[in-house]
Amino acid sequence: MNPVDAEGREENPLLHHLVRDIASRGEGELTAVVHETHGGRLIRIAHIRPANGIAWSTAADNVTPATGGP
Repeated sequence: MNPVDAEGREENPLLHHLVRDIASRGEGELTAVVHETHGGRLIRIAHIRPANGIAWSTAADNVTPATGGP
């Protein structure tokens, strides 16, 4: 796991790079990966901003580098 700062933000190597969300098949810039506690479990949430449109969040494990292909 990557280092996490005091505010729960993960220092992910894909930050500010083009990524693909395998769940939605959407692509955009990874703007943050945050660690949140839900029901006593630690959850890693990725925040993605597309070139145009509305940003979304997904499980961090759903994020892969975008290849530029379909």
